[in-house]
Amino acid sequence: MNKVIVSAALILGLGLTTSYSQTAKKSKIKKENSMEISNKQKVVALLKSIETGAHEPASYINPDKYIQHNLGVADGVAGFGALLQMVPANSAKVNTVRAFEDGDFIFTQTDYNFFGPKIGFDIFRFENGKIVEHWDNLQETPAAANPSGHSMIDGATELKDLDKTEQNKALVKNFVSDILVNGKMEKLAGYFNGDDYIQHNPNIPDQLSGLGGALGALAQQGVFMKYDTIHKVLGQGNFILVVSEGHFGADHNAFYDLFRVENGKIAEHWDVVEKIAAQDTWKNTNGKF
Repeated sequence: MNKVIVSAALILGLGLTTSYSQTAKKSKIKKENSMEISNKQKVVALLKSIETGAHEPASYINPDKYIQHNLGVADGVAGFGALLQMVPANSAKVNTVRAFEDGDFIFTQTDYNFFGPKIGFDIFRFENGKIVEHWDNLQETPAAANPSGHSMIDGATELKDLDKTEQNKALVKNFVSDILVNGKMEKLAGYFNGDDYIQHNPNIPDQLSGLGGALGALAQQGVFMKYDTIHKVLGQGNFILVVSEGHFGADHNAFYDLFRVENGKIAEHWDVVEKIAAQDTWKNTNGKF
């Protein structure tokens, strides 16, 4: 009888041990999975590594496929590495102010000191948790605030209205198409809440009247800003980024415009304008867009 009890106890004990082991294993896997960082966190870490020199974030890039659209950087991981090697030691500073996610895309707005002070937008595309493609637009940081006292990066950062992402993307795309591509200025006021409008462009003051006045002043000087093509519209909640191609005066430019939408109206705007380099200077053949 005692042998039967001991045998039963051993079997039960073994069962409990096996069960505990399986539970512990599942718990460990769950913990490891919970420690997996998001694509947004990967991008912020990768950008910060330009400043810190950390090596781990480079592992977030697919080593076999990295399509580069910065025309001054060679394609692939090797091109990215070569760029970093050119940065003077301890000179780079990177502060990502805003980061957003739209499907496989992460887009960020960053305050750089990278071969000089710059404000930049970056877009990264992911496949299976790895970065496989990158676009950006950079503009030299102005020495002074704009006419309303704003910098190119200050202002609202709170992400909300996630259920309105597609609605807000449609609103902003229609605004860029109507006003900046097709010049239907009679529709301008309909996209704003009266005169309420916060502007971060270095040369334009707040309010809708400020925007209209600035565009009018440029036109009087014979300088026109014309968007020709919308290439991308990305968004998360109340923040929408539009990537466009066009001309500012005689220059062929890439326009990256970030809008904040509030209650179905455009409430705030940031942008970066970069002249597209002549094709014979490109270090890759992927194009700007």
